[in-house]
Amino acid sequence: MVRNIVVLGGSSHPQLNETITNHLGIPPSSILLSKFSVGETRVEIKESVRGKDVYIIQSGCGKVNDHLMELLITISACKTASAKKVTAVLPMFPYSRQSDLPYHKAGAPLVKSAPSASRSEGSYTFESRPQTPYPGQPQSAGLDNGVERLQKQLSKTRLGEESTSKTRFGEESTNPTGTPTAHKARLPNGILKRSHTVDSVPSDGSVRDPRELRSGSEESSSMTSSPSKLPGFQPQPGYKQWVAQAGTLIADLLTCAGADHIITMDLHDPQYQGFFDIPVDNLYARPLLKRYIQYNVPDYKDAVIVSPDAGGAKRATAIADGLGMDFALIHKARFPASYMLHQSWALTERRPTRITDRQNATMMLVGDVANRLAILVDDLADTSNTITRAAKMLKKEGATAVYALLTHGVLSGDAIERINASALDKVVVTNSVPQQDHQARCPKLEVLDVGTVFAEAIRRVHHGESISVLFQNN
Repeated sequence: MVRNIVVLGGSSHPQLNETITNHLGIPPSSILLSKFSVGETRVEIKESVRGKDVYIIQSGCGKVNDHLMELLITISACKTASAKKVTAVLPMFPYSRQSDLPYHKAGAPLVKSAPSASRSEGSYTFESRPQTPYPGQPQSAGLDNGVERLQKQLSKTRLGEESTSKTRFGEESTNPTGTPTAHKARLPNGILKRSHTVDSVPSDGSVRDPRELRSGSEESSSMTSSPSKLPGFQPQPGYKQWVAQAGTLIADLLTCAGADHIITMDLHDPQYQGFFDIPVDNLYARPLLKRYIQYNVPDYKDAVIVSPDAGGAKRATAIADGLGMDFALIHKARFPASYMLHQSWALTERRPTRITDRQNATMMLVGDVANRLAILVDDLADTSNTITRAAKMLKKEGATAVYALLTHGVLSGDAIERINASALDKVVVTNSVPQQDHQARCPKLEVLDVGTVFAEAIRRVHHGESISVLFQNN
């Protein structure tokens, strides 16, 4: 039994909370989690946490925003109650996929468009930024979008108004020949006549009817206010629309709420740990998956570990090297449609994307899976579109069966129906997110328990022991 420790479970995954507390040999701490009628989160800790190590378990699944706010309020409540140390245990880290470059809804990265032949030589794109200015450097061409012309027109208009105001008040101006163009229209005592005010004295010194002047000024104002005279700003196609990335924000929220330590598993991007100023322990499900392959896959040495995309190649190769198995990779290549029509290898599993109208996305297999068992390895499956397309292509390439081993089986939307109708023979996920409903709807699904891994990590962190043993396959 672990002493001087408090484990608080959030509302995201009650079964995992119970597994962790049972493994630690401590009763679950009493906490009240509810909502007001307006929808605000209410947290009340019903036992003392003064001077104790507090571990708050909350997974980023289901209603992610509500669970995240619940976690932040609980952390703040523990720090206010004089807890010695507060550790947030996040089996699946929320917003872990938003530390990448901005993406379109279709999943394609926001990149600059293809260079156009009609683009002027001096215009800039997102990739061709101007160099740092230095003394004596010639003036750059600037953006060809009307802003430069607009500024020049405004400056000319301002200069014209100043010269007009000078002539209206009777100041004498000369033309290039040296002859005066305006005359002083004053009374003998030097005072302007009432009719010779700013509204009635023209630039040539002659007196005009005020009604005629008023109609002329209205015409000039309507001409200057016409949108055709002032060109609007037209952004160049090479500039990228900015999309917010929530990675740094989530890290700052957890730190500002009072978290002293973060424990999570299989971050989608390991770079996420650099957003924190506090220790982050990123546990791996790799030993758990390797044990499953060793004890549940017959003749696993003859099987092939397959990564469904280039991003998960390092994760898949680590498992393949550890078990002495072969490795294959599915590469998503994008080529112009004119090139794809003349390639025989490009006829396998093609899907159009929205990058441009002239490109197609093609999945190519790098490796041999003919007459062998293919095991797809990935960290997360949300809509399951990637793994189902990969399984279809592997079956076309001659694989006898296709398994999918996933750390976080979110399986949102119609993912369960897609898996049931796919070429996948078995899908193995962990219980980092609740899987009871998924298991009832999908007979292909198997669940591995990670509660013992997190319980052992909590015990070792509490006693100041190393957690490197959790990364081994013993």
